[in-house]
Amino acid sequence: MDYSFSIDGKYYNTLEVESFSRMMESPSYCYKFYWLDAITTLILENTTQTTFNDIIDEMIADAWYSVVEFHIHLSGIVYKDKDNLEKAVTILKEHSDLNSNASRTEIKNAIEEYDQYILKEKKTLTNMVPYKALSGFFINHDLGPLDASIGRMVQQIQDFNNSKTKLPYILGESSGLAREVVFDADWSQMIKDNAVAIKGWIKHEKVKWLQRNNPEIPGIVYKLAPLDNKARKLESVRNLWKGIFPYAHIDDVFTNKPINIADFDIDHFVPFSFVMNDELWNLMPMDSNLNSVKNNNLPSWDRFFGRFADNQFVMYELIHSRNDVFELYEKCYKDNLHSVWATQELYRKGNTKEVFVRILSNNMRPVYDSAFRQGYSLWKYAGS
Repeated sequence: MDYSFSIDGKYYNTLEVESFSRMMESPSYCYKFYWLDAITTLILENTTQTTFNDIIDEMIADAWYSVVEFHIHLSGIVYKDKDNLEKAVTILKEHSDLNSNASRTEIKNAIEEYDQYILKEKKTLTNMVPYKALSGFFINHDLGPLDASIGRMVQQIQDFNNSKTKLPYILGESSGLAREVVFDADWSQMIKDNAVAIKGWIKHEKVKWLQRNNPEIPGIVYKLAPLDNKARKLESVRNLWKGIFPYAHIDDVFTNKPINIADFDIDHFVPFSFVMNDELWNLMPMDSNLNSVKNNNLPSWDRFFGRFADNQFVMYELIHSRNDVFELYEKCYKDNLHSVWATQELYRKGNTKEVFVRILSNNMRPVYDSAFRQGYSLWKYAGS
């Protein structure tokens, strides 16, 4: 994807946009993406000077939803000692009572309250990224890489900004998290003028990094911020199951008791927050009282998949034996039938129950296992 920034004459000759475009090149960790995203957010809020501390707080707030809701590993591999940004989010979650959908204000308030517990991680996050994010400007002038000494890097950045060309920001003389970050006025205006393109570019690069380093997690592009519930597409599936109830006895997968056809929900066997889709093969009618209790946990495969598959096969048989049910099934194509294996293998006419369950299991189990490996908890259901 190509992102280009249209620079107008006010600052065209003073800014090295090509060097700016290299600010996220060759990352060793995800920090560069979150750092640039955070300073862009602050600039769009008309901030002219800030501190390392405030930028790191923005980074934690930005990463919160992905880590807490979806268990995304920012460094890709689950090491004993995680990526420091991920670790800061995890520690903050352990000490606060915030949910995954917490607002940025709520997250920042929690950071302030529990700052002592994440101070080590925040300090580590300032070791290199604030300086190395500017290295592309130095390379463009054949000055080589920035020095390894923080004090020396601060001076190099100041000298370069004074003698060569403007940098997006320079650094103050305070130490640690209190070190000042001063945004250049022309760079700030350029970022404001091209905010949509720049934010889109950052998101694109961040998603590429996270998806490459979390290959088992589907749809990371949808897992950076909470989705609007209006995007959920369950009405056709609900109507399909309502059309099935007059012809078949359907028990709730978990309670093993008849579904109350006047009050039931449609829910995902493998949580929506992991699969990020509303595919028919993963959906089931469910006692509405249990839906919120199950939340984003995984049901025990050994305990509940058999009942889930039984209900799916009842639906399958009625699709191919009742025209009215088949018509309701066809209405699911737009929003709930996109998996090729489901439309061409699972729901094709002529499958025995043994074949049907095997196809369903062979395709669902790897998704289920990926969610479990990613950290989704097993639902400790105490009922039947």
